[in-house]
Amino acid sequence: MKIYPAIDLKDGKAVRLSKGVMNSAKIYSNSPYELAKEFENLGASNLHIVDLNGAFKGEPQNIEQIQKIRQNCNLNIQLGGGIRDEDTIKMYLDLGVNRLILGSIALTNPNFVKKMASKYPIAIGIDAINGMVAVQGWAKISSISAINLAKEFSNVGVEAIICTDISKDGMLCGVNIDFTQQIAINSNISTIASGGVKDISDIIKCKNSNNIEGVIIGKAFYENRLDLKKVFEIV
Repeated sequence: MKIYPAIDLKDGKAVRLSKGVMNSAKIYSNSPYELAKEFENLGASNLHIVDLNGAFKGEPQNIEQIQKIRQNCNLNIQLGGGIRDEDTIKMYLDLGVNRLILGSIALTNPNFVKKMASKYPIAIGIDAINGMVAVQGWAKISSISAINLAKEFSNVGVEAIICTDISKDGMLCGVNIDFTQQIAINSNISTIASGGVKDISDIIKCKNSNNIEGVIIGKAFYENRLDLKKVFEIV
């Protein structure tokens, strides 16, 4: 199972939100690239980055920090937030990002996502509240179920689905294992759990699941509730 330490970027800083609310942002680092290096030194191979400003605006907003992160670590980087067109995908790949996450546009323009997945390393971000897909930086709730959206992308080349239960994100209340498994089973795509990791028990539960390919770790690390070195020993 893969572990993805997370860096969420807001105004060039590493922050964490509670339930996706932008004004809940708590700053954890003014130098996100140093955080990435710390994750690498702790044993990470992968890194999950979200351009929060980009997710709300619909276009990249933290390119300079993303560039610095890329230049200062050797981690495999997956990146989401504000990626809406092929030129942005190409730009990030040219910067050395390894995989791009398409979120809101997976709902609004699934054919575009399928086309991109046939050409580039693409993951789908499915973020949900009460099982319904949220878009535009989680600011709007759609009438489409997360499971139905996941099914839409079966067998089109999508590398992974990043599945977030927004109600748990940043709340340190435990991963929604059942929801993540349902996404994986219904899509037949490698699925990464996101949102709510509170301690080592969540990592063990995900590891013991047959359907979960990876876990994103954020606030539990930043609030010193999770020892990443121990996590890497377990997985």
